[in-house]
Amino acid sequence: MRTFVPFEKIGNQKAIVVDALHPNALVLSHWKDGNIHPEIAADTSGEIVLNALKKDFNGLESKIVSANHFDIDGFVGVFALCYPELAKAYDEVLREMAIIGDFREYKVNSKTAELALKLCCWVNSREKENFYRPFGEKAEAKLCDNKFQYFLKLFPSVLENPEKFRADWVKEYEHTLSGIEKLNEKCQLTERKDLGIVIQKCQSPSHYYAQFSHSKGFDGVLSIYDDNRYEFEYKYTTWVDIVSRPSLPRVNLKPLAKELNQIEKSDYVWEVDHITDTGPILRLEKDKISKADRFDSPSNRAIYSSSIPEDQFTELLTSYLENAYQDIDAKRFWTWDEIKQVNKRVFA
Repeated sequence: MRTFVPFEKIGNQKAIVVDALHPNALVLSHWKDGNIHPEIAADTSGEIVLNALKKDFNGLESKIVSANHFDIDGFVGVFALCYPELAKAYDEVLREMAIIGDFREYKVNSKTAELALKLCCWVNSREKENFYRPFGEKAEAKLCDNKFQYFLKLFPSVLENPEKFRADWVKEYEHTLSGIEKLNEKCQLTERKDLGIVIQKCQSPSHYYAQFSHSKGFDGVLSIYDDNRYEFEYKYTTWVDIVSRPSLPRVNLKPLAKELNQIEKSDYVWEVDHITDTGPILRLEKDKISKADRFDSPSNRAIYSSSIPEDQFTELLTSYLENAYQDIDAKRFWTWDEIKQVNKRVFA
């Protein structure tokens, strides 16, 4: 039986580290420089762990498991190592959980994904009720131990009988399905495969699982809402190493934000985080919002009206990306050094 130990207490012990990096441990992670085992490589850390269990990967004899943060993908991997037989029995559902949790790519009309969505909503509900929001604490590496201990104890029962815990997940689940219905019936979607982005025109923002449900295969989402409200977000797929497809590197959006601010006539300011942020969002802000708010569903944060017309904003963003990507080919396993060199060359 493997047990979870806090990241700071690994020391020189022989351990398995999930969804993070560590110099002395067996790393099962999709982080850049971590997705290094070709025979078990996958898009999410949870899938990497499940592949390792299926193939009895060398190094799994360690009885210590750790991670430096709590999220659904990392939890799937840690849970699978602590409950390997149960994980093998629910392999497909756990894989979908990891994908929904990290990339927010919910597969509509999939029974497996439907169950995984319920489980993700259960985790989210219990996390908000009993702890703090994702990215809500600076001392995450230390404090996440409490979350892991809590969820490792309760999750086996939920996995085997999610309907028994319906009261915990139903509100967020129905909110997600309502958003997906709205997206399918009332929103206009445009795919720009050459830029790796999807453009979504909707009346109002939805839950993030709904908002990103059509984004599989893309690395950026431009959301356009009524009253000239816009957000462009680089997905987490470009922060990690995915193996299922090639991708374009992130480009620095700060020069674009500066250009937008020169023509913006409202009282708000265009802001965007650095390319190394887990999920940079180009958005109009009154006051700079926290990372926890940026990670949260767009329906849970204020999105302000811009003075820039929709067509002009879309043209400015797409032209900016077209110029940046004109001499760049999509590939797998971009390193941060390569991404920074690309940006240095593009914006020289």
